[in-house]
Amino acid sequence: MQLLEPSRYQALAGEAFASLVEELGPHLPDAQFEHVGASSIPGAISKGDLDICIVVAPVKHQSIVETLEALGYVVKTHTLRTPELCMLVSPRQDLDVALQVVAQGSQFEFFMHFRDALRADPILVEQYNELKRQFASASPERYRAEKAKFIEAVLGGANPSAKGHQG
Repeated sequence: MQLLEPSRYQALAGEAFASLVEELGPHLPDAQFEHVGASSIPGAISKGDLDICIVVAPVKHQSIVETLEALGYVVKTHTLRTPELCMLVSPRQDLDVALQVVAQGSQFEFFMHFRDALRADPILVEQYNELKRQFASASPERYRAEKAKFIEAVLGGANPSAKGHQG
């Protein structure tokens, strides 16, 4: 997998996010759109995709998913699907866009918590970038597993670089 430096993709991802919010907003008037993923974190390297979290009232989750499907978005196979989370991919051909439809107040709001933690700590961004570089040539499953461990450590308050050292 090829990883892009922020200067090569972040501005375009920001523009695409704004464009998609403008496009989808009228169809999802009660939704909260959040730019998440590496493209939303200054200094983060990425494969150049765009992740958008759409936070909705729990009672509207299924109807929002159906609205997005009617607009051409497709439920992403082989991903976790619950009444509080559904991942969809965009019909766009020019950019890899993934939507995470998340029920407000659910555990799946972690997408924003992780983004905010990295935005607040440049050292975490450096560690995240190093992890991505280290596992970019690994299998997609291994790459995702290593990223998941890092995210869990960040959200759990552990220092991902501590590697078992005790004070």
